[in-house]
Amino acid sequence: MRGDVGHVLTGVDWFVLVYFFAINSGYLALIVLAALEFVRHGRIQGALGYDDTFVNPLAPPVSIILPTYNEQAGIVTSVVAMLALRYPEFEVVVVLDGCSDDSFSVLQRAFELVEVPCVLAEKIPTRVPQTAKFVAAGTAPLVVFTKENSGRADSINLGINAARYPLVCMVDADSILDPEALLHVAQPFMDDPERVIATGGVIRAANGCLIRHGRIMEVRMPRPWLARIQVMEYLRAFLLGRTGWSRLNSLLIISGAFGLFRKDLVIEVGGLDPTCIGEDAELVVRLHKKMREARRPYRVVLVAEPVSWTEVPETARVLARQRRRWARGLAEVLWRHRSMIGNPRYGRIGLLAMPYFVIFEYLAPFIQIAGVAAVIVALVLGAINIVFGVLFLLVALGYGLLLSIAALVIEELSFHRYARWRDLAIAVAAACVENFGYRQLTAFWQLQGSWAALRRKQAVWGEMTRTGFTLATPADPTPGRGGGGRRE
Repeated sequence: MRGDVGHVLTGVDWFVLVYFFAINSGYLALIVLAALEFVRHGRIQGALGYDDTFVNPLAPPVSIILPTYNEQAGIVTSVVAMLALRYPEFEVVVVLDGCSDDSFSVLQRAFELVEVPCVLAEKIPTRVPQTAKFVAAGTAPLVVFTKENSGRADSINLGINAARYPLVCMVDADSILDPEALLHVAQPFMDDPERVIATGGVIRAANGCLIRHGRIMEVRMPRPWLARIQVMEYLRAFLLGRTGWSRLNSLLIISGAFGLFRKDLVIEVGGLDPTCIGEDAELVVRLHKKMREARRPYRVVLVAEPVSWTEVPETARVLARQRRRWARGLAEVLWRHRSMIGNPRYGRIGLLAMPYFVIFEYLAPFIQIAGVAAVIVALVLGAINIVFGVLFLLVALGYGLLLSIAALVIEELSFHRYARWRDLAIAVAAACVENFGYRQLTAFWQLQGSWAALRRKQAVWGEMTRTGFTLATPADPTPGRGGGGRRE
């Protein structure tokens, strides 16, 4: 009996080992594609014409939509950053989603909001109407709507109904955009106006960074190790992983923290789905499906430049809620659009991107937890194979660490964000530390989210507690472009 158990454990162990090798090799392929994109981006950066775009009266105007729920800690900083963006013409539409904190009060004091009458045409159906509309007393292009709580997706749909301009930019209220963020993500629309339907910006963790007047003045690693590890996660997933998918023209996810869309197409597909907790990804997949079925040429692009900064969770409790929600959202999106998986009708989306997300994203926590359980049982039974153990460490830990360091090196060579050697050393240390406990915990939380989706349990967003941004003092350094500068 014990021998039979040993054979089963050996089979599970080798399956998990091969799976880890395959998933890390997939990440490596995406990193190589991203590196090629960064090289291309670096070569043409001087000719992209951002300064020309800034003074171009024909640049498409943009409506920036900020859905907000209890974000008083950073809402003013975020809105200030939006209003300071370099772009010919834009407006900022803040939608307060039944806030129970002082979000409205701090906005009213900061921008001297004045109530004005308004009745919106419902191009996209919403669950609840706005209760009031406010505008800034000065010349700032700021509009604030208040309404009863009905969720983030419904709030964005209301903002789309209120948007005056042909491009809508969906931004989280805890995000801070670089001054040229809109110029960067709008450039593909100007370069290829017939085909580009959506663009996304790279997301970075703002925790620990010095901020003044809604602008990142210096990029620094945060103090809590939980946030430091997430910095490395964001480098791999957003900066490199999604850039690689964009190069393959197979990008499935544009983060809700920063995405730019053609308003007419968003309205055409019915806006965001309030019943799906992964509404951002679901919208992008629905756009892919719509365009593929209509056989219309199109592109969904991720801009190879870090332009949006967001606050990541610094406590395990908040992080757990976030990862459960992400996992559940992925499960819901894949299930709703399961007819696309492996379907040649949808090209690379159906044959490459969606199968990859099923095998290496959705199933990953199941296989990782099974692998950990098999190792524990093998230790109890004394059935651990030394050769396998060494291979497992090399593939699961060594290969993963190599990818994290490669991501950090590529980011630094391309954008040179960290001004201090100390921050780079902390980043490498975080890449090592995440293998011992953090990845296993996140896999467990993802498993819980996937299980909740399978049980059709009612989805709850949960409140994401914010600590607020680190504001710079007059004595702090002020390097250009939010982070370049001399290393110390």
